[in-house]
Amino acid sequence: MREMPASEWMIYGATGYTGELAAREAKRRGMRPILAGRNPERVKTLGQALELPVRIVGLDHPESLRTALEAVDLVLHCAGPFVRTSSAMVEACLATATHYLDITGEIAVFEAILPLGGKARAAGIVLLPGVGFDVVPTDCLAASLAAALPDATHLELAFVASGGSASRGTLKTMIEAMPDAGAVRKNGKILPVPLAYDAKEIEFSCGTRWAMTIPWGDLSTAFHSTGIPNIRVYTGQSPGAIRRARRLRALLPIAGLRPVKRFLQWLIQRTVTGPDEAARETSRTFVWGQVDNASGRRVTGTLETPEGYTFTALSSVECAHRVLAGQVKPGSWTPSKAFGSGFVGDLAGVSVQDLSSSR
Repeated sequence: MREMPASEWMIYGATGYTGELAAREAKRRGMRPILAGRNPERVKTLGQALELPVRIVGLDHPESLRTALEAVDLVLHCAGPFVRTSSAMVEACLATATHYLDITGEIAVFEAILPLGGKARAAGIVLLPGVGFDVVPTDCLAASLAAALPDATHLELAFVASGGSASRGTLKTMIEAMPDAGAVRKNGKILPVPLAYDAKEIEFSCGTRWAMTIPWGDLSTAFHSTGIPNIRVYTGQSPGAIRRARRLRALLPIAGLRPVKRFLQWLIQRTVTGPDEAARETSRTFVWGQVDNASGRRVTGTLETPEGYTFTALSSVECAHRVLAGQVKPGSWTPSKAFGSGFVGDLAGVSVQDLSSSR
């Protein structure tokens, strides 16, 4: 087992579905993060089960949060929806010189954090959002494709899972984004588009699948990583699911009403858990990317990862390890900017295929 840095760090939101997976992965690797959150009973129960230290603190108490962070070198923030929780944690990290990592996939969060490089350097810390499945595999693939075709003007990314389901945190975050349900980047700007704005067949390594556009975090991060001005992100869906998504467009304004959002999130909290261990162990996720330049040259690449939540636990803990080990300079970074485009291939269970070029 590798030698771990002698540093104190914290997983905030450790009792959430993904936070607990990260905590268990850290424990497996011999690390001893502090497990933190605002629910005393749940945090203490998990701490006892994993024999790890705990801290009870809420994001709505700035002074208490800063006091909690003063004793740690890094926080892995796992409590979403991040559009509601990240700003308080980032402000506290800047004030206490604490490295900040999170597992967000929310465009607005990336757009708020990535411009803070100057403040991060002044504080001597790393700000690194999106260290899970959102957006490590796609960001690393985008960076590899851009390196292979430096004058690319268009980037498309896509992913499809062979199984599994969403956690309550993921679904609550999707509800929080309503009524906005679509986006693309065009000529350097992120623009809203309708739900399932575009659909196409994509040749993943597992075969051809239909996919539709979604407002994935790479619309922000891939632009910061590559500078490519036109970006679309797709997720695999059946033709029937794509038709149903388009029929739902008329209902999105209702879903965007605050009382409706809170009711749907309450319902999700009561009824949704997430994929069980068997599903996580057997599911795979397939990622595809393609860049084109103005002269018609095209480069395509694919990779495969473990199930998304399993990948997030592996990736986020490894990112924390590398930041604590001093491998990333102070600043605000995307994953590929922090660790290089080859980072995803260093993670267990990931298979990266060779890029292919064509006209």
